Amino acid sequence: MPIREYYSSPISGFLTAPPNEILGTLTRNNDFDLGQSQRDAWLGEINILQDVLQGQEGFIYFEYSIPRMGRRIDVVLLLGPVIFVLEFKVGEKEFTSTGLDQVLDYALDLKNFHDSSHTHFIAPILIATQAKNATPTIVLTPQNDKIFLPIKCSNNLLSETIQSVLHFADGNSIDVFQWSQGRYCPTPTIIEAAMALYKGHSVNEISRSDASAINLSQTSTAISEIIQTSKTKSRKSICFVTGVPGAGKTLVGLNIATQHIDKSNDLYSVFLSGNGPLVSILREALTRDKVRHEMERGQRIKKGQVMSNVKLFIQNVHHFRDECLVDSEKPPIEHVALFDEAQRAWNQEMTANFMLRKKGKPGFAMSEPEFLISCLNRHTDWAVIVCLVGGGQEINTGEAGITEWIDSINRSFKDWDVYVSSRLTDSEYGTKNVLEEIKTYSPVTTKDSLHLSVSLRSFRAEHVSLLIKQTLDLDIEAARKTLAQIREKYPVVLTRNISRAKEWLKDKARGSERYGIMVSSQAQRLKPFAIDVKSPMDPIHWFLDGKDDVRSSYFLEDVATEFHVQGLELDWACVTWDADFRYASTSWDHWSFSGSRWNRIKKKENQTYLKNAYRVLLTRARQGMVIVVPEGNTEDLTRKPEFYDATFEYLRKIGFQEI
Repeated sequence: MPIREYYSSPISGFLTAPPNEILGTLTRNNDFDLGQSQRDAWLGEINILQDVLQGQEGFIYFEYSIPRMGRRIDVVLLLGPVIFVLEFKVGEKEFTSTGLDQVLDYALDLKNFHDSSHTHFIAPILIATQAKNATPTIVLTPQNDKIFLPIKCSNNLLSETIQSVLHFADGNSIDVFQWSQGRYCPTPTIIEAAMALYKGHSVNEISRSDASAINLSQTSTAISEIIQTSKTKSRKSICFVTGVPGAGKTLVGLNIATQHIDKSNDLYSVFLSGNGPLVSILREALTRDKVRHEMERGQRIKKGQVMSNVKLFIQNVHHFRDECLVDSEKPPIEHVALFDEAQRAWNQEMTANFMLRKKGKPGFAMSEPEFLISCLNRHTDWAVIVCLVGGGQEINTGEAGITEWIDSINRSFKDWDVYVSSRLTDSEYGTKNVLEEIKTYSPVTTKDSLHLSVSLRSFRAEHVSLLIKQTLDLDIEAARKTLAQIREKYPVVLTRNISRAKEWLKDKARGSERYGIMVSSQAQRLKPFAIDVKSPMDPIHWFLDGKDDVRSSYFLEDVATEFHVQGLELDWACVTWDADFRYASTSWDHWSFSGSRWNRIKKKENQTYLKNAYRVLLTRARQGMVIVVPEGNTEDLTRKPEFYDATFEYLRKIGFQEI
């Protein structure tokens, strides 16, 4: 088990150790060059705690790692039945909301993801060393899970505060050995995962490894073996990785890309996505994190310089395509290309239309999958394409689905080796017939390890994606049973009042847990509730900015659609359901709004896109969700109550709790 802290000791040993000896241990275990300010901060913390902890028995950890967040807790104390999480703001006079969220985030991480912390009291304490008149308040959070609300504390009151918490808490003292051996099984958001992987953490450090979840490292290993075999044998291979929503497909792709990030190595890989918002958000997140990290080390670095490096790591698939168009013979620098959400690549009609309008290339005869394969096929020795595939995720006109990739192999690249997930034949992928055909042309290897069957997005309940699938498939009895299994850990509630939904979100979220409102891109009659899907919003600000920025999701003013959130997630979500997708006793009715009235969607393909849009929206939340189905208005012919009532009653019939 890796060492997670820079320094640890029984408190008795800590109290008798010379401060400079402790500082030496901290310095040796630190990965980066230290500035004088960090040394001074550590010495200050050591001196404070050697005074405060006189007479206490327990254990102390300095700089305790939280890989999911890419950060370290200043100090963790195990005293009696309580885990104390201490965050020092040396030289600060004020307690900022950011600091309070930070220390609570650390406590929540231990509670949610560290096995041996689940059942213990956790007290997050923010210490502003120059604060005056701080009056600590010792209160548990309303969620009643043994986490205290962040405690504001000054140096002179820290000893008294610790005693007050210990007096409040009951139970046996924590077994230090058992606690230190506890598994850390996080489920990071894709943004957190990208930042951690980019910093050099392994997928094992930032993902769950319990028996109920397929180990992401197994899938990564299977892909790495295919890459190595292809290189060794000078073969060209295409690999299809499948998974339910939130299972970690994107995480697998990022993991492979970070393992092969060195451009001078012929295993150099590129992570490609046609999801514009996802690419922009991940790039910005990695850039901000790198700049912040360098500033904390006392180093100045230009944001543009960082961004230019990040752009090489995560690329928009269309930019990659355009580079290959410039020189139609030259192979790309990468031998390995990982295509995220490969099912969203364009069909031949959409590609030809784009090439004519935007690139001045009439008569373009290839679909996007076929052209992308042809780019890697230019290598004379070997190449690997990894297609990361989501079932039922096509949400836009012209998205070809995964069958086009396989058809392209059948038509033009019959010498390529094909590796497929054992679940690629499932109905939501629509590939059964073409897979049978391809076996007559190309070597096909089926691997169970290329499927991720358990959603990791919600660490509270694994079957949220199944619940949503059953709900959208109108399988009421199955949905009821699944809801009963997850109800206690993962709340899904129902209301007709959007103000009530907003309050529910704010009550549930703690620390910097992100929440926001999402709607279908066809939801055009929610304007009476100040929701306008046509209003411009910037997904970078919505997903990355804090509670003090009106453009962030926290303000509950701007809303995101399926196009903004696909591949991303929130902790708590509000999905507001419009009359575009209506329950009709034995089926769903599909509508689009144009001019002043609703028009029925008759084209089967567009009906599928709308259903998939709601599938995306309803599978974004990690911890819980509120669904709003408005009441409608008898005076507004575009918002008649009957447009909404049947949907609300259907959801209530499944068993979603009304608030």
